[in-house]
Amino acid sequence: MTIAFDYTRSLGPVLGRFMAGLRDRRVLGSRTADGRVHVPPVEYDPVTCEPVTDLVEVSPTGTVLSWTWTEGQSSGWALVRLDGADTALLHTVGAGAREHLRTGLRVRIRWAGDRTGHIRDIECFEPGEAEATPETAEGEPVAIMTTPIRLSYRHTTSDEEDRYLRALAEGRLIGQRCPACHKVYVPPRVCPADGVAPDEVVEIADRGMVTTFCVVNVPFAGQRLDPPYVVAQVLLDGADIPIQHLILGVGAEQVRMGLRVAAVWRDREQWSFTPENIAHFEPTGEPDAPYESYAEHL
Repeated sequence: MTIAFDYTRSLGPVLGRFMAGLRDRRVLGSRTADGRVHVPPVEYDPVTCEPVTDLVEVSPTGTVLSWTWTEGQSSGWALVRLDGADTALLHTVGAGAREHLRTGLRVRIRWAGDRTGHIRDIECFEPGEAEATPETAEGEPVAIMTTPIRLSYRHTTSDEEDRYLRALAEGRLIGQRCPACHKVYVPPRVCPADGVAPDEVVEIADRGMVTTFCVVNVPFAGQRLDPPYVVAQVLLDGADIPIQHLILGVGAEQVRMGLRVAAVWRDREQWSFTPENIAHFEPTGEPDAPYESYAEHL
């Protein structure tokens, strides 16, 4: 399973100049009222709380203060205090430094070949002293920085999840009933109220009602649908807990609590062991469910 998104942030005047410096193979630090130089730069003085405007250039060469290396990894991590700075910068250490890495090791920045104004313009640190680089004029500050975030992991399913996912691969929805409170959970899970595993398997309809919903109006990177669209909690007939899914086939302004909806399944050849077998839910045209029928599920 993979979770991925692009983290985008505005940098402001201080970090914008810092990232622009990296783009030009220069490292800038911020000088605070006590004379200390912070790398990476701080935007506000930690003592006086005043904005920091004085940026000074420091050396691309420094000293390892502490480090760590995980077996099986191609690089390590180190806190490096660059010459001219009073604080340490956390960054990676290249694979070639593994046998030499120690506290006190002198290291230099290995610059990335393609620099865009990002912390990754520092490819890594490597042992040695930096060569002199020609002076360059300070470029335009970087306004926006985008960092792709990606986490891949393997999930081991429980017996209850296994039954649920195998049913989805057959185009069915199932829940399981708690033997204590008799509530039917979809997907099946240990009952959060009684703390016991469910037992009886219950076939669940692929239609139900909207309990609550959210209209998505804000665009974001990787968005599959053009806003506005609706993400809703759908209480399936026969279940005692709603599932979250898309509501399409109707304008966002027409979605409402109690709206009766039915699942729209993807083409059978696209089915696998995933809830994405259901593309979305659409209105059925039935009369809205009365509030009393879902009041306890909000």
